[in-house]
Amino acid sequence: MAIARIFSCCFLSILCLFVGVSPPAVYADGGAPQLAYVAGTAQGISIIDIAQRRIAGSIALAGDPRTVLLSPDGSVLYVSQPSLGRIAVIDTRTKQMRCVTNLPGRPSLLALSLDATVLYAAGQGDTGVRAINPASCAIERTFATRQPVYGLAVAASTAPNATPSTPNQLWITETTSLTVYEVNGNLLGTVPIASGPQNISIPGGFTAYVTTRQGTVIAIDLYTRKMVGTLLTGGIFGSMDYDAITGEVYVPDEQHNRLDVLAPITAATAPVPREPTRIIPLNGSPQSIAITNDGQLGFVALSNGQVIMLDIPGRSSVASIVVGGTPHFIITGLYPPAGSSTSTIGHTSSSSSPALPVNISLFIVLIVLAGILALSASWFSWHHYQKRYAGKRALRKRL
Repeated sequence: MAIARIFSCCFLSILCLFVGVSPPAVYADGGAPQLAYVAGTAQGISIIDIAQRRIAGSIALAGDPRTVLLSPDGSVLYVSQPSLGRIAVIDTRTKQMRCVTNLPGRPSLLALSLDATVLYAAGQGDTGVRAINPASCAIERTFATRQPVYGLAVAASTAPNATPSTPNQLWITETTSLTVYEVNGNLLGTVPIASGPQNISIPGGFTAYVTTRQGTVIAIDLYTRKMVGTLLTGGIFGSMDYDAITGEVYVPDEQHNRLDVLAPITAATAPVPREPTRIIPLNGSPQSIAITNDGQLGFVALSNGQVIMLDIPGRSSVASIVVGGTPHFIITGLYPPAGSSTSTIGHTSSSSSPALPVNISLFIVLIVLAGILALSASWFSWHHYQKRYAGKRALRKRL
């Protein structure tokens, strides 16, 4: 029986190890983590505790804050303050400003480089985009535009010979065109869009989604810089976001109080699918949406002072949080925060932790080992019993 006890101990040890390495609970994104930041609320910026589904704090900030972005590690918040004509960098832990920079043209638009070392800022009324050092708020470069700026986005290079060292691209929507720069300042091209491009979102892939001031949403191929097709018409469309797991794009329709969900498309998609694939009705006018990087949760900022929390896979609303004011923009960060000891994130809007498949594989291996040990323990116990029983029978026969 000593052998059986040894195998039993091994089995229990493996079970304990399984508990220790089994896939962790899924957490929502957020800079703290598990926080969402809403600009334009009664307090300036409201902070939502995602787990508690309530307001956890605020940052008193003047200047009608419009766009907010988070650093990958969640330690810094970048905020545009158009009424004050400046961009502020705020420490998320102390809620104090680290630095500010003044810009012309009521700056309201922000975009962060893929490596988070450059912050791009612009605003309507200004014919230029400034590249700012987020650590010092110093302006390092100006991208001159011929027309006022309406939207910004950063994308990886789509050139056929692109390498990891190839400069990223800065996409700028102007009054009647879409202008593309390399982030080192080289002008790559201009795409005429007579309908007036406005908001722009570039998921990981080869397509840019652009809203227009004439009430449409169009798709632009990143490589050819040509229009793939018109996806939506007849709405007033706000700031978009996308699900990094499925590639679906979520478009706020301010006019019809709903979210339009678009299937991902490329230039090779023929014919262009009928969009939207589905509609999510809301009880107010959506201004902005943020999807967590694991594709589990969505947060919609409504003009009536509410934030709606969505279960993305379940396609349902799970909470309504009153933040007050007139929310303009909402952001969630990465989980785990980049740079943390548990961080496995490689992209600012990527899928959930790539460590999860490793844990699942290890889980399967441990289950197999546990099963083998359990069977081995049973066999050795049976074999030991048979030997003892055979010995007793032989003894009785001799007697």
